[in-house]
Amino acid sequence: MDKPSRSPTDAELRRRIFDLIDLKGGGHNPDLVADLVENALKLLKDVEDRGDVLVIQTAVRELRYAFKLFAPYAGTRKVTIFGSARTQPDSVEYRQAVEFGRKIADAGFMVITGAGPGIMQAGHEGAGPERSFGANIRLPWEQNANPIIEGDKKLVTFKYFFTRKLTFIRHSDALALFPGGFGTMDESFEALTLMQTGKSQLMPLVLVDRPGGTYWKTWDKNVREHLLRNQLICEQDLNLYQITDNAEQAVKWITRFYRNYHSCRYVRDLLVIRLKNLPTASALAALNEDFSDIIAGEKIRVVEPAPEEREAGEALEHRRIAFEFNRRNYGRLRELIDVLNNY
Repeated sequence: MDKPSRSPTDAELRRRIFDLIDLKGGGHNPDLVADLVENALKLLKDVEDRGDVLVIQTAVRELRYAFKLFAPYAGTRKVTIFGSARTQPDSVEYRQAVEFGRKIADAGFMVITGAGPGIMQAGHEGAGPERSFGANIRLPWEQNANPIIEGDKKLVTFKYFFTRKLTFIRHSDALALFPGGFGTMDESFEALTLMQTGKSQLMPLVLVDRPGGTYWKTWDKNVREHLLRNQLICEQDLNLYQITDNAEQAVKWITRFYRNYHSCRYVRDLLVIRLKNLPTASALAALNEDFSDIIAGEKIRVVEPAPEEREAGEALEHRRIAFEFNRRNYGRLRELIDVLNNY
């Protein structure tokens, strides 16, 4: 008669998982990988539906591969270009996206698009394949990889929109949106929502109209007349995007955002902002006065890299200021960054 199986204790399970990690040869972040494995094993009891487990399995696979693909280029800033897959090569918008892709690549950025035709292909055409990434999506129509990025090692194809969208935002330092359909609208509002709520880094979001066009002007009018006027957003939220009908101006706005500002992160209760140049003592005093509405505790001051930053090796060559941000008014935080870029 078979003996009943005995489930391992939590401590024994963790030991066995770390034994598997050692068997695999070890690697990066073993504690986090161990947690992933442990949670994967919990699916055996917690989730019965096979389709639900397939979603988790596919999402992890897609994100793992995408992060691996982008990792060698982590030190290069990137701009994601959104816009219609149906825009024709002879259109003004297409030529404008080509110009933007070329100019932003000349400024040292790489370009990410959804890898399809239309505006996506135009962005790759302008930047060139060596400066391009493609994040394709499997659809039953209209979404084969364009010939510029097809076959390139920097092309990844997703099954799920949510893993693809996470990849766009996670690896972007700026967003440029050209006229498009539901997908472009979806990306514009999701990016704004993530920045408005602090769920993504603040970054330039530039809406590019055709010369003299009204696509984004009409969009902006709707935002102001229905969202702002009805107090569904606040006026400071309008700082999260900019509108132009000039590709060169779009490039200038993106590059100027990183003129002095480098990045930011939270270290416990402090928002740490990394800069190339520090504001003077008198400028710091002015900042504390002008932005007192978003300071929740400790005022803006110069700080040294925190132990967490040193351990991760995060932008240690840059200087830092820090303060207790109220974690609510991200439109005003964008204004603060714009002021810091003047130093």
